[in-house]
Amino acid sequence: MQISLSSKKKLRNSLFIVVIIMSLLLTRLGYIQFIWGAELNQKATSQQSQSRVITAKRGTIYDSTGKYELAVSSSVEAVTINPTNIEKENKEKVANILSEIFELEYETVLKKVNKNSSIETIIRKVDKTKTDELRKWMEETGIKNGINIDEDTKRYYPYGDLAAQVIGFCGSDNQGLDGIEAEYDEELKGTNGKIERETNAAGESLGGEEYVSAIDGNSLILTIDMTIQSIVEKYLEEACIDNKCTDGGSIIAMDPRNGDILAMATYPAYDLNTPFEPHTDEQKAEWETLDSKDRTTAMQQMWRNKAISDTYEPGSVFKTITSSAALEEGIVTNIDQEGQFCCTGGIEVAGVRIKCWRYYRPHGSESLRQALMNSCNPVFIGLGQKIGVTKYYEYLRKFGLFNKTGIALPGEANSIFIKEEKAGPVELATISFGQRFEITPLQMITAVSSIANKGTYIKPRIVKSIINSQTGEKTDMPVETGEQIISKENAEKVLSMMNSVVSEGTGKNAKVEGYEIGGKTGTSEDGVNTNKYVTSFCGVAETDEPYIVLLITLYNPTGEGGHQGGGVAAPVGGKIFSEVLPYLESLNK
Repeated sequence: MQISLSSKKKLRNSLFIVVIIMSLLLTRLGYIQFIWGAELNQKATSQQSQSRVITAKRGTIYDSTGKYELAVSSSVEAVTINPTNIEKENKEKVANILSEIFELEYETVLKKVNKNSSIETIIRKVDKTKTDELRKWMEETGIKNGINIDEDTKRYYPYGDLAAQVIGFCGSDNQGLDGIEAEYDEELKGTNGKIERETNAAGESLGGEEYVSAIDGNSLILTIDMTIQSIVEKYLEEACIDNKCTDGGSIIAMDPRNGDILAMATYPAYDLNTPFEPHTDEQKAEWETLDSKDRTTAMQQMWRNKAISDTYEPGSVFKTITSSAALEEGIVTNIDQEGQFCCTGGIEVAGVRIKCWRYYRPHGSESLRQALMNSCNPVFIGLGQKIGVTKYYEYLRKFGLFNKTGIALPGEANSIFIKEEKAGPVELATISFGQRFEITPLQMITAVSSIANKGTYIKPRIVKSIINSQTGEKTDMPVETGEQIISKENAEKVLSMMNSVVSEGTGKNAKVEGYEIGGKTGTSEDGVNTNKYVTSFCGVAETDEPYIVLLITLYNPTGEGGHQGGGVAAPVGGKIFSEVLPYLESLNK
């Protein structure tokens, strides 16, 4: 049979089309195989496997003694579901029991149960008593497929608001959000584990589960002493309430021998277990009047660690720094030389008369010891003039006052000084008695601790040791010192003068029978023309062999006691020392 020419043409065209189609299919197959292959393989694997996270337990945070747990992770459980594994006729029953036991919205749970996904989280960080109810129901009904109960952890703070701004808190995902929890998150958080199993397209298990254990986080031992912290917080709260300190206050206790922060408190505090809620009655009352934006601002203020994040004018406490520089430069050699200085009620600097606080009844003839006891501004202005801007700024640098201390806490602020090249006679004069510049309380106590540390700079330390969760090995954080700022002999002279401030001068309200305590009071304006004051007291015990330095800073006291450091802050120092010093003595017995 002969094929016509037209038929041959049709056949040839059909074969040509088939070849083209086959070529396109082969090209597509090759593209999928070589270009998309890895990605599609990964997608197939993820669709055919179900993975559940086992949350690692965060490390414990201990106080310096190791006896008190300040932050712990308790064992709780998490409930997840594999919607594709739950049989259609059981979906409403599962949604109903999950919403009932865990007090969840039924419609929300039902939506998750009906999803075409491999895994959905129902609830995390739930107590075992609740999950046991679910286990009992699963046993009674025989409905088990697609419901998972896994171990989880929950962060808990046994002492509530103790050292709140230091310790910080965690979010719902166990991540540190503030304080030590945030700064040491990598050490504390550990490594999550997982449970994996292979499934078919219907979501049915193809075999056993692979269990990868979580690795718990490392633990920390802080330098904070639970007993000292409790004493400090008690008297800080009392002082802020009694003296009506509208802007709160802070207290730091530091060991000058190694830089350990024995206590660091801010008032008002907050409960670490409920960090997003107001804590004091005053905060709760104000809370109701705030919109969401203002509430966020109020919370951030509540979490703020004033001891390291807020700057202030230190006032006359800073005269200890001017005294140190004057002694080291040999401007004064005999701190008891009578008549070396004379207060006439004020001093003129570049055409500006700066008054002594007791201008109405001048101090008259004074030695350096008497000038510090009397907190006499003109004497320290005169010393600043003799030291000079260049040399004075050199001492500020040596005392670490131009830099953050580098303490292992988030949110540390730095000082605010006029630049050296712009500092004229008036600026030098005000700096020499502690005003018209700002530093943090931590910078101030570090400077005084360096004097107490025989004149050698000492860096503050908040974490003493890290404990490895796997081996139990303890790694101590190093004690860091800097240069010798002033000689040991001159440091002893400054401490001797501070002792006289407490025994006979403006700081006598900090006196504690049986102990040699040194100190310096301070009062300054909180900024210019604000009509607000900062009152403070810095104390050292004991002055012959110092082992604790205390700085009390109260913001805008408006009570009947006034705003002078000697009358408001020094008594707080006396109360704290009266309890802390016997306690520290008992530790050494």
